[in-house]
Amino acid sequence: MSTQRYRFGFDIGGTFTDFVLVDVVSGEIRSYKTLTTPRQPARAVLEGWHQLLGEANAAGSEVVSAIHGTTLITNALIERKGAVTILLTTRGFSDVLDTQREMRYDIYDLHAPPVTHLVPRPLRFEIDERLDGLGNELEPLDVTSLEQLSETLEKAGVTDRIEAIAVCFLHAYANPAHEQATCDWLKARFPQAAISASSAVAPEIREYERMSTTVCNAYVQPLTERYLARLYRELTQAGLEKDLYLMLSSGGITALKTAGEYPVRMIESGPAAGVLAAVFYGEMLGESNLVSFDMGGTTAKMCVIEDGRPAMADNFEVARVHRFKRGSGLPVRVPTIELIEIGAGGGSIAYVDELGLLKVGPESSGADPGPACYGQGGDQPTVTDADLLLGYLNPHYFLGGRITLDRDAAARAVERHVAEPLGVSITQAAAGIYQVVNENMISATRVHVAERGVDPRGLKLIAFGGAGPVHAYPIARALKMQGYICPPGAGVTSALGFLTAPVAFDFVRTFIAQIKPATLAEMDEIYAELEAQGRSTLLKAGIPAQEIEFTRSADLRHMGQGHEISVVLPYARLADVDLDEELRPFFYAHYADIYGYAHRHLGVEVTACRLRASGPVPHIRLSNPDMSDDAVAPDLSAARALKETRAVYFDELNDFVETPVYDRHRLTVGMRIAGPAVVEEQNSTAVIGPSATAVVDKTANLVVILDYSE
Repeated sequence: MSTQRYRFGFDIGGTFTDFVLVDVVSGEIRSYKTLTTPRQPARAVLEGWHQLLGEANAAGSEVVSAIHGTTLITNALIERKGAVTILLTTRGFSDVLDTQREMRYDIYDLHAPPVTHLVPRPLRFEIDERLDGLGNELEPLDVTSLEQLSETLEKAGVTDRIEAIAVCFLHAYANPAHEQATCDWLKARFPQAAISASSAVAPEIREYERMSTTVCNAYVQPLTERYLARLYRELTQAGLEKDLYLMLSSGGITALKTAGEYPVRMIESGPAAGVLAAVFYGEMLGESNLVSFDMGGTTAKMCVIEDGRPAMADNFEVARVHRFKRGSGLPVRVPTIELIEIGAGGGSIAYVDELGLLKVGPESSGADPGPACYGQGGDQPTVTDADLLLGYLNPHYFLGGRITLDRDAAARAVERHVAEPLGVSITQAAAGIYQVVNENMISATRVHVAERGVDPRGLKLIAFGGAGPVHAYPIARALKMQGYICPPGAGVTSALGFLTAPVAFDFVRTFIAQIKPATLAEMDEIYAELEAQGRSTLLKAGIPAQEIEFTRSADLRHMGQGHEISVVLPYARLADVDLDEELRPFFYAHYADIYGYAHRHLGVEVTACRLRASGPVPHIRLSNPDMSDDAVAPDLSAARALKETRAVYFDELNDFVETPVYDRHRLTVGMRIAGPAVVEEQNSTAVIGPSATAVVDKTANLVVILDYSE
């Protein structure tokens, strides 16, 4: 019988698929990166699977766990490539998706395009039933209206075309009985359709958000189930004997079956994993306050990490009409790591708009055809093309030399689409692309950090993704940050994040009441019921009962307030808590931390009880024989790692400078590299600016210190 000693993580992105294989015995980490195969995602996965296991001389049966994150769900929602979906709702409420919050997302733009929802009006059907806000039945479920629905679909000849059904009845969060009965009826009449009920997907108040979340889940459920089934089948045929786990947007992982039932919870799975990896490196370095900066081939993601914890949210939007305008997308009410994501990746396309201004993104060339320099038929200039022309990238060492970049093709694309329209040189055009995309990320990071009430000057940037270390220097410098960190294998850091996440799932129950002693006892009963659900879910995922942990939180607000904040409750039993001396001051303090002031004369109201059930956090011990404390070379000069010198452009100097290029795999602990410099490894490149110095720490991180004295 083979020893199961490896953990395998893989992230399918819009441009690249990243892989990490960790030996849990030795701590050795192997990584691999390849272009995503959009039409057959499993093809790229199997390439990485066989490559890493081959390097380790291991069999698939030796993999103890495989964990996956994907952009498939996000892309399906953005590109409207999901299932044919119908919506069933309470009579009189089929227009909730159109009325939304009864206000435009931009009240000053009279021509702002409306949010286009996933279920068109003709595919929304009203059912006779009604509950009040407490879940009491006002009108029983009328099965006749369901029969009429079936007849209507049969007459239209679309019964067999229905792939997914979303059921969202008024106040179903308070009483799921009508939705459950309807789902049972639908399963018998539409056995081919995936069915999503709001009481299971998002059992919370606010009809628009709940309905939108349920529709999104139904829309991508058939696609997700087929994709996961095929991927799992391919991996088992390749030797995987254990279950496949999926990363959730909240930073936990879940089993394959649960992921297929609730795919909406995986929309931000890849970006969430990157943040977890940043937390992992922060703990290892003793840095608890960071900004995670993940720049890949399609997007850039930023997240504030305070006291070793990433910012969290209970809702977000996907597929926005305007990326920075709240309300212009599809609201999704599920727990998620709070980050900001913009269309600024290596494949982001540069163009000159109708006003003659240089713009970059959000459109991306993706993996196919990719940037012009990939030589796969792309002819649009991208950030990667600009990085190549400016000397940041080695055309003969991209992905460790597996792809040779075509500098002439990059120059032609930049010249035709940017330099000629603007009347500037190719170098000026490439520098402009680099500056614009950096400014986009600087602005986004500045806003995100400010919204968290944090001063960026007290933070460090941790840069990863294939393009993150290339662009970290100007971002950290513009924000006056303390410096930045480039972890080893930065191009596949998100995949490592999968392996640092515990098995976890979040549960919620709407409960609206003023906080009183009797209310606290009721909340204890709700949490006990949620814990039973959580225990059952994690036991099915193979987590021993004694290793399951529960974290309680609640959505609280001042009495009469329209919105709430989520507060983690450090109390095992609320009924024993002194309301006036403990709980109310606890809420007021949290509210004041966020908004600067709390109305302490007002009572406190709860709107939802939340619970996270989680297993143990996996332990990853990094091991690098060349980076141990005993391996410090007598000569700490980085000269032994020098590969070459080449001309590299720096904004500060407004010119190309002959710059040393170092092989990261030959660096040892304690080495110092004075900027300007370039450090290359197989899946990413780090650019160290003129006003910076990099130090190699004992786990191979490049810790870059910025000099603001000039």
